[in-house]
Amino acid sequence: MDEELYKENILEHNRHPHNKKKLSEVSFSEKASNPSCGDSLIIELLIVDSEVIDAGFSGEGCAISQASTSMFTDKIKGMTIDELRLISPGDVYNLLGIPISPSRSQCALLPYQAVTAIIKKLPNHA
Repeated sequence: MDEELYKENILEHNRHPHNKKKLSEVSFSEKASNPSCGDSLIIELLIVDSEVIDAGFSGEGCAISQASTSMFTDKIKGMTIDELRLISPGDVYNLLGIPISPSRSQCALLPYQAVTAIIKKLPNHA
């Protein structure tokens, strides 16, 4: 996919974000914010038998943070806890598919930060 298509994909996820919903059943939730841009979100996960069954988010922010969170929640649904533990910031950048400037990297990584905080709450054997 070329850079223009990636940019359009980001805009589409911003306009019509996937998983922007409150879950009816929540195992874990975590807030993340980026004061420099005004982004703020809450990610909710439903985890059953060490698998992410559903993911949702609420909050507001710039196009990069909203698109990143939309794509990231799509990616993690169906993952096991062990797979979640292996996710890196590079995975988020790969989802976006375009270079992210240093000033926007915090926007892009908000969902990663929230999920990383959730992972730290999980028992090691989960």
